[in-house]
Amino acid sequence: MEYELLGWPPDGPKLRLDYERFSYAGKFVMTNTGKAVARDATAAIDENASAAEIDGSAVETPIVAAVAFNEDRTDEGTLWLRYVTVERSRRGEGIGPELLALVRDRAVERGYDRLRIAVNNPFAYEALYRTGFAYTGETTGIAELILEYPTPIDGADRSERERYQAGLEEFRDRDLSDEEESFLESRRDGGPPGVGSAD
Repeated sequence: MEYELLGWPPDGPKLRLDYERFSYAGKFVMTNTGKAVARDATAAIDENASAAEIDGSAVETPIVAAVAFNEDRTDEGTLWLRYVTVERSRRGEGIGPELLALVRDRAVERGYDRLRIAVNNPFAYEALYRTGFAYTGETTGIAELILEYPTPIDGADRSERERYQAGLEEFRDRDLSDEEESFLESRRDGGPPGVGSAD
């Protein structure tokens, strides 16, 4: 797998993804966000699907994941990861956390003090924990949970396990799919996954 940062905000590339294979595909055509992608050099371009494009040029190596990000409007030291998508057939392989780790490390090298992301499902929540993010205790106006890297200072009196379980509890109070309910039950009373964990 090849992981590549394509550009920083506000001058990111236009990335066109197949909407049938990627969630949020339409969000990646904006050029005011930075972008990073994961490519699978061992896979063939699917001729039945729309080929991905970067700034209007077809890609040679299939894109299997992408993330878009931009600076916080009021805090130039904070980078928001806005949209993360993994090709539907490749979810669960750990590609998303690896791609997020690339963006995290490059953002820290670039001088960002913290990274934030809002998630709307327990699978994304778990993936972010595997990348070193932690739940802040905050939600957005549309009930997404906000996670942050490095671990937020607020709530430092809580253990890592308590912080992790507090976020999972937020999801347990929602209308969930059977798969999400089963996933949450498997995480009941456990601690957060370690960074780089595939569990």
